[in-house]
Amino acid sequence: MSGNVAALVEPAPIIACTISRDVQEFDLLIEDMETELGESWGDLSVDDALAFFGQPDAESLEFIAVAMDEEDEADLARFAEVIRKATANGIKAIVIAEEVSPIALHQLLKMGAEEFVPYPLPEGALHDAIERLRTPEPEPVAAQPQQNVPSKRSGVNKEGVVIAVHGLAGGVGATTLAVNLAWELANIEKDKSISVGLLDLDLQFGTVSTYLDLPRREAVYELLSDTVSADEDSFRASMVTFNDKLEVLTAPADMLPLDLISDEDIKRVIEMARAKFDYVVIDMPKTVVLWTETVLQAAHVYFVPVELDMRSAQNTLRLLRALKSEELPVDKLRFILNRAPKFTDLNGKGRVKRMAESLDISIDVLLPDGGKPVVQAGDHGLPLAESAPKLPLRKEIAKLAQSIHEVNTSAATAAK
Repeated sequence: MSGNVAALVEPAPIIACTISRDVQEFDLLIEDMETELGESWGDLSVDDALAFFGQPDAESLEFIAVAMDEEDEADLARFAEVIRKATANGIKAIVIAEEVSPIALHQLLKMGAEEFVPYPLPEGALHDAIERLRTPEPEPVAAQPQQNVPSKRSGVNKEGVVIAVHGLAGGVGATTLAVNLAWELANIEKDKSISVGLLDLDLQFGTVSTYLDLPRREAVYELLSDTVSADEDSFRASMVTFNDKLEVLTAPADMLPLDLISDEDIKRVIEMARAKFDYVVIDMPKTVVLWTETVLQAAHVYFVPVELDMRSAQNTLRLLRALKSEELPVDKLRFILNRAPKFTDLNGKGRVKRMAESLDISIDVLLPDGGKPVVQAGDHGLPLAESAPKLPLRKEIAKLAQSIHEVNTSAATAAK
């Protein structure tokens, strides 16, 4: 009798699937899926997943967990197609990524993925992501007819790449990097217009306007003090253009408290900038404030210029400790060593290696000392490409801009 009853009991429906090159590479994901779903989940390869969507058996799926690492970036197009097809069939997607470039993640999120969780999985991160997927969205409020009210958006959303630059000590070259990186990106293609916005969020001592010889407009304070009512026109009116190529939101004319703006204000400003530009470069204050986390979460890459000295090392340690304690995305940080030792300085190169090892970081970019030409360029209000185009520092920043643009372009092409 008991055997007959057991035969009548149907297995629990599969409500989720992991999709990866090899799920055994993500053992922590397997453990968390079993904890959250028991036996109500399965695993598919990328090819099997593309064939599975649309079949009757897939109708019970609530979500998929797409797991990938840096080896899978070569097949980004197939992973993007999985997410696109799942979304088209009403299946939500979570991206589980280990050492995948931020710009590649940006493309996957554009294809419809709703959540991103770094791997190795922080404790409770998958549970929280699943809960957010299952939380119903609030019912939209019926719009009331309005007369003669301008639209806040033009309808064009570029979904620009956000690049933040945060110097960990005075004089490490953060503003020099932000200004020149923005200018190089704006001129990266000769036959195609690339729109770039440079935002100076150092409300007290921001010097982007000085480095580009631009006026500080009162409209900047008006924008930041009331972002709720800001629209596309007021955002455009607060910016100034440098050499018809680069649009800049300068720091306000007067010194303002850093808590003048909230994290919600920053979210709105970044949202408006992303809708308008292909690239958004943000020059951050050295101080960590309440909305630093907001910029970190919004950024696709967060550059941290440092120098080969004790103050940079200590501040790096403090920053990493603070971010890890709050379980913030440390993987977005890209450390840049300014005034790096010359190629022939073996002793200096050894110090760089020891610094990276002691802090447990990777120093991704080495920038040479620019010397007097950097000071002169700032005094004259010109980017290095205009005042000292052959300077080794300028060439390295141009290489960095080219690398960013190539990754973004290839990721966008793969996601189509």
